[in-house]
Amino acid sequence: MGTKGEGNRQRIIDAADNLFYRRGYNQTSFQDISDATGIPRGNFYYYFKTKDEILDAVVNSRISELSNMLNQCEAETEDARERLLLFSNMLDSSREDVIQSGCPIGSLSSELAKDDDELQDISRQAFVLLRDWARQQFEKLGLANADDLAMDLLARMQGATVMACAFKDAEFIDRSHRDIKDWINAKTMN
Repeated sequence: MGTKGEGNRQRIIDAADNLFYRRGYNQTSFQDISDATGIPRGNFYYYFKTKDEILDAVVNSRISELSNMLNQCEAETEDARERLLLFSNMLDSSREDVIQSGCPIGSLSSELAKDDDELQDISRQAFVLLRDWARQQFEKLGLANADDLAMDLLARMQGATVMACAFKDAEFIDRSHRDIKDWINAKTMN
């Protein structure tokens, strides 16, 4: 695929990502993506045969972005507790999007949990990445229940995004973020 082809493919992924986040996977059609990109719908089949293939590309793109963010946390400090605190800053950095549309990972996972197992497995991949990374940080701190703590951290962050979106409440994000940081410190300070 040439440069133009790669550019078009990425435009489809970016548009689909935004539409899946703002509208939902099931409410987004090929035509919606075509309208957002200006690429004729018939040309999509050159890049993606099915909507599920677009979903897979969107999830892989999100995983790549999350991996970069996690790598940045690791580059900033060798202290696992500090890494977890940096990770929690995702709430602040995505505040406006969260208030408008919730968490892109959580929203997609919740929607696709009602669909077939294959779609559910695809949508869960980003959470698996985050859970594994958080578990590793808790393990580095010598905590035996690292996987439970990783799940608890993700649940706290997801709960904050759901409620902030439901009530369109930026103040709730601030309060929740402080509570999550306090929780991380309480669990990791020996």
